[in-house]
Amino acid sequence: MDSNRTFSSDFTLVGLFAHSKASGLLFGVTAAVFLTAMVTNGMLIFLSCRDTLLHTPMYFLLSHLSLIDMLYVSTIVPKALADYLAGSSTISFSGCTAQYFLYMGFVGAEFFLLGLMAYDRYVAVCSPLRYPVLMSRRVCWLIVGSSWFGGALDSLLLTPLTMSLPFCASHTINHFFCEAPTMLRLACGHKAAYETVMYACCVLMLLAPFSVVTASYMRVLIAVQHMKSAGGRRKALATCSSHMMVVTLFYGAAVYTYALPPAYHTPLQDKVFSAFYTILTPVLNPLIYSLRNRDVREAWSRVVGRRPGPAV
Repeated sequence: MDSNRTFSSDFTLVGLFAHSKASGLLFGVTAAVFLTAMVTNGMLIFLSCRDTLLHTPMYFLLSHLSLIDMLYVSTIVPKALADYLAGSSTISFSGCTAQYFLYMGFVGAEFFLLGLMAYDRYVAVCSPLRYPVLMSRRVCWLIVGSSWFGGALDSLLLTPLTMSLPFCASHTINHFFCEAPTMLRLACGHKAAYETVMYACCVLMLLAPFSVVTASYMRVLIAVQHMKSAGGRRKALATCSSHMMVVTLFYGAAVYTYALPPAYHTPLQDKVFSAFYTILTPVLNPLIYSLRNRDVREAWSRVVGRRPGPAV
């Protein structure tokens, strides 16, 4: 009977705007950030496809990063905004399961893709003459496919484990979406096995890509130190700085949420950090790469007709 009740009952989401005097302002800011994330990521994908000068491995990977950002922010924010407008805060068990499954898959894919993108920067700086060979179309698709496979595997493993737990204590989710640590707090019974599997998956998702990033950028720094030209050193560091900014923002918030034990953070802190890497990061990614990148700015100028050059 408890199992049937678990699967038939709805959950109640406390939401992102609850218990706030400025809930209307927070709603407006969140809606604006969401729309900006969709537009800017969509524009980056469009430019990468439209302008032939951006048909390079770096922008191929960036376009897939933008696609992942658009997908996973769309699994969370529209539901939160609609709940605020409708004055409703319920989500069905199947809806929560679907949201959890999609979110874990998309975020897992972004973890792996950000890590593997460091290899692209390493090859560009350390082996520029062999870059077309080492970053061939086949290698690019292998990087993208591996990222999606890693995210899907993580989602397929954790979703059944999480949603099969008995939620007999409470059905009120003190969050604005169905995230793993929050769902674990609602579960009762023996959770040690699940916590072990979840920790192992999180370590894999964070440690494996971070190891690639660390190894790649250590080699990059060594190569930069041996460059005789100051201009070459500045160009090499500028090539990698945008990626390092995105990695630091995304991984930092995720490590806090998933790697630290629950005793070290409160539900309110979970909301803040989750909002940072699920809502703010998708809008920061294209802004960091476009505002700091002359190629993207020039491609936009060519597309809108202000600069001559090949747009197709």
